Amino acid sequence: MRKLLLTTLLFLPLPLAAQTLQLAPAPQSPLPPLSQAGPLGADLFTRSGSTGMVLVVVRGKEVFFQGYGETAPGSGKLPDEKSILRLCSLSKIFATDLLVKLIHDGTLHLDDPLQRFAPSGVRVPTWPGRAITLKDLATHTSGLPREVGRAPRGENNAHFTFPGYTFRWHWLPTQRLHYEPGTEALYSNIGFDFLGDAISHAAAKPYATLLAERTTTPLGMSETGFTPNPAQCNRLLQGAHDEGPCTDTQNSVASAGVYSTATDMTLWLQYLLGTGAIAQDPAAQAVYIDPADLIHQSGLDHPGTPTGIGLGWMHLFPAGDPSTITEKTGGGGGFLTYIALNQATHTGLFVAVTDGAIETHVNLFKNADNILLTLTGFPTIFIPPPPPPAKPHAKRRRSTH
Repeated sequence: MRKLLLTTLLFLPLPLAAQTLQLAPAPQSPLPPLSQAGPLGADLFTRSGSTGMVLVVVRGKEVFFQGYGETAPGSGKLPDEKSILRLCSLSKIFATDLLVKLIHDGTLHLDDPLQRFAPSGVRVPTWPGRAITLKDLATHTSGLPREVGRAPRGENNAHFTFPGYTFRWHWLPTQRLHYEPGTEALYSNIGFDFLGDAISHAAAKPYATLLAERTTTPLGMSETGFTPNPAQCNRLLQGAHDEGPCTDTQNSVASAGVYSTATDMTLWLQYLLGTGAIAQDPAAQAVYIDPADLIHQSGLDHPGTPTGIGLGWMHLFPAGDPSTITEKTGGGGGFLTYIALNQATHTGLFVAVTDGAIETHVNLFKNADNILLTLTGFPTIFIPPPPPPAKPHAKRRRSTH
């Protein structure tokens, strides 16, 4: 097991939270050339049946980018570094990055109850003797459901615009928790919506402003945010189905609303890997919960069964294994997105695809992991053949992994 080290964040409540990203020895043999990502990405794109795809790989100081397919069906134009992408649930790891920064500032703490940040007069549901904390929200162990349900008639139904602040805080007191917080894990988008509200409340400023001040502006991520202008919307990749308007997504800032580009995601990968000018606090990628300590978990295993649960992040493979992957999935609005990191080799991958005309059932996440493992010199994982292709996707409004 990796050594457990007390970090400067002495307020982290569990020993697992103090687990740092101390690197295991890297593979001894020379690593494959990064250019090998090109044909590996081409194979994944072809098998995925997607309309378009962008792939970014960062390894140390090396950077690879490639676009595949089309920006929209029939466009004949290859996606490029400036194509606008919906990050979907990758938004959650931007939120937990802010969370760790505010904890470091002493502005809030992981064990703060959500009730502290609720609007006046709103009662947050509890379990007997146990309140929902920010850690519960960030690790999907709050007892809240995945979603609030379908948008009522008259509500904005564009992707990642529902539920708004007023709706969700009126909804919350009517709920009964599914389980005692901290004892089970159920992937929860609405939980991250409340986490974003708590972060904004604690910082006493809008979340979008805070994200720009603390993250995107310092990193130079000039096209990452929630309010794309018309020129940016014209660059939004389009899949095979009408997914509605490109619009303001500030109602889901912490759960799914971030737009970005491959250029900006290159900077984000360098930040996560510590290979750029600024490095992320290791506490943001640490393991906070051992899944074996939970009664049950659901919705966390699209790339494989997690061996560790972090703040928005999931960990694959044993912690002492140098092939360990730290990952986050996303999906919705016609996109699937994924980030996977191997800290032992300072290598990270970002991939985003748009829906194709058929469902090929190819697991994008596991196949992307195999690209990462190949480029880092580790054995790949076995992936069973997918079932036969199916009819076009049913239209989804709030499906985010």
